[in-house]
Amino acid sequence: MAIKRRPSFDPKSFLSKVGEWRSIGKYRKDQVLFSQGDLADAVFYIQKGKVKVTVVSQQGKEAVVAILGPDEFFGEGCLAGQPRRIANVAAMTDAVIMRLEKAAVVRVIHQEPAFSEMFIARLLARAIRVEADLVDQLFNSSEKRLARMLLLLANFGKEGNPEPMIAKISQETLAEMIGTTRSRVSFFMNRFRKLGFINYNGGIEVHSSLLNVVLHDTPQIKT
Repeated sequence: MAIKRRPSFDPKSFLSKVGEWRSIGKYRKDQVLFSQGDLADAVFYIQKGKVKVTVVSQQGKEAVVAILGPDEFFGEGCLAGQPRRIANVAAMTDAVIMRLEKAAVVRVIHQEPAFSEMFIARLLARAIRVEADLVDQLFNSSEKRLARMLLLLANFGKEGNPEPMIAKISQETLAEMIGTTRSRVSFFMNRFRKLGFINYNGGIEVHSSLLNVVLHDTPQIKT
């Protein structure tokens, strides 16, 4: 009697279709997905678009923690016992995002090695980027931090082709992301434009030449 083989598990297919404990939602720009203090009961996966992760202090001061894009997860703190959300997440652009209930994610992590590998790889990539962000804040000038952030938003250095045109993003938001003032961001943006590193055309068009700002005198960490 022939043994029926179980079909191979495809994480991409799993994350593209609705099913038990998973649903796909379309979000408009600025629409809130969850807020600080909300129940943490699901993990989210971005299919299209970008989201902004922020935190607000008790004094009402807001800080941008991260900008996440396609193929990235967020809200995974619930898997480590986080009962409530510690950050706010809102769509920066129109976005298509899958919601995976906590129980479903735990189950598929245990049952499907292919999904576990993909999930861990995405989280490690983000952890590496957070570490690089910290080094950037500690050692680099605000001009370099802005250049690096623009390159990251345009997906330079990621798999696939860069997206030269960044969706409209305010200078206030850029200032929050790199830890400086709006006036400094305005000064550097004008400088980058005069040097031909960026253009404004309904959004921010980023040229690869902007890499020169980041690579020049990059701080070296001794080991």
